Parts: sequence; C-alpha cells; structure tokens
Amino acid sequence: MPFVRQAGAAAILIVLTLSFQCAGMATLIHLAKTQFQRDISRLSALRSAVLVARFTSMIVVLHLMQILLWAAFYRWYCFPSWESAFYFSTTSYSTVGYGDVVLPPIWRTLGPTESLTGVLMCGLSASFLFAVVTRLVQRRELSPS
Repeated sequence: MPFVRQAGAAAILIVLTLSFQCAGMATLIHLAKTQFQRDISRLSALRSAVLVARFTSMIVVLHLMQILLWAAFYRWYCFPSWESAFYFSTTSYSTVGYGDVVLPPIWRTLGPTESLTGVLMCGLSASFLFAVVTRLVQRRELSPS
C-alpha cells in the first residue's frame, strides 16, 4: 500500500509541475511572439541582451514556483521546517542532491522523481531560450546594416 501512496503523490506532483511549466511556457511564447512581431531587426545588441535576460528571469521564477510546489508537499509530509523542505526540493530539482537532508523511507522515491522532472523542465526552458537567441541572431543577420 505505501507504493500506491508514493506513486499517487508522484503522479499528482508531476502533473502539477508539468501544468506550471506548460502555462509558463505558453505565456513566454506569447510574450516572445509579441516581441518578434515588432521590427526586432532594429534592436541593438544591448536591448537584445536585456530581452534575453528578461526571459531568463521569468524562467527562473517559473522554476522556483515548481520547486515551491514540491517543497510544500515535503513540508506537509516529510520535514518539520520550510527551510529543510525548500533546501531538499532545490537540491533534488536541480539534481545536485547533496544527501545531507533525506526523505523519510516511505517517500524516498520522490527525490529521484523530482530530479528527473526538474531535468526535463529545465530542458524545455533551455530550448525556449535557445529558440529566442536563434531568432534574435537570425533577425540581426537578415537586417540591412
């Protein structure tokens, strides 16, 4: 029975994490399309860098929200403090995994599950930033100087 509880909790956390990521990425894609509908070929290198920094900052906030989601679960079921829950969630999500704070045995499969989920969500974010930078470079190369 404990496995069913773990699997159910993992499934719910993964679905919520993916929902946050999809909603955040949809918002970022909408913002990027809005930016690219303007004549971005006239953006200076500094303004392009600021645009990438803005998108990167929004992605960091998106990932922090996902880390907080997992941390809330850990705080509720596993750790006595928010500090421990957030620390464990951050090290798991980012795949650092120090091991100085560990989950109770009944929930130990959630750490690797969060790590796998975090890697996939960071991959989606990195691919978005790659697409933005590629578009900026292409527009600058195509613009008449």
